[in-house]
Amino acid sequence: MEWMDEAILLSARPHGETAAIVTLLTAEHGCHAGMVPGGQGRRGQVSLQPGNHVQAAWRARLLDHLGTYTLEVVTAHAAPWLDHPEVLNIMAAACAVTEAALPERQPMPGVYAGLSALFSLSDADLWGPLYVKWELGLLKALGYGLDLSRCAVSGESENLSHVSPRTGRAVSIGAAQPYRNRLLTLPAFLLGSGTWTAEDVLQGLDLTGHFLARHVFAHAHSRMQPAQTDELPPARQRLADFYRRAVENGAAA
Repeated sequence: MEWMDEAILLSARPHGETAAIVTLLTAEHGCHAGMVPGGQGRRGQVSLQPGNHVQAAWRARLLDHLGTYTLEVVTAHAAPWLDHPEVLNIMAAACAVTEAALPERQPMPGVYAGLSALFSLSDADLWGPLYVKWELGLLKALGYGLDLSRCAVSGESENLSHVSPRTGRAVSIGAAQPYRNRLLTLPAFLLGSGTWTAEDVLQGLDLTGHFLARHVFAHAHSRMQPAQTDELPPARQRLADFYRRAVENGAAA
């Protein structure tokens, strides 16, 4: 059995003395693991970086075997951002969330296209809000899409400010007043605003993180499930902490 596909490298872990187990999000074959012989060598350490866009060839005797990969790096997405910790944190979170959330070997072309578009961004200022939007897309692809089109109480489509943590439906600022301490904040950039702050991105991460933890990570989809259900992967938690520190430092300034 064999196939070739383009992919984004999600993780690489040592296997034995010299090999590595690599997990890819492929364009046509979903989230798919395989072994790379010699992957712990110097060349492997350079090429097997999470976020890399690769051309992959997979071979195995039977379809349900782990199989082996031959990989060729097309684009090293992290390389231009080594001096941008925000972007590097986002890339790490996106790879970790993808690997932990998706069922193995199930094609998810929309998720792949969205992740490819995110990793191809050239403007550092866009990464935060577009990552939140990518998580919204991931939730929708997994069957847990939010309804941010109109207020769940009044039906109005204007002045939306919050989201119900139970239903995932938007609530207008007027209808939200009696329940604000029980609702999730809906940042304006998710409604089309062209401006945002670190606090807005953090609110967006809190919003998507709530539904990822409640719906996606409450059920084991892959062997990379977090240690406890209802928890986000550590890299995703670190991303929220990054923005939380940014908000605190901004407030202190």
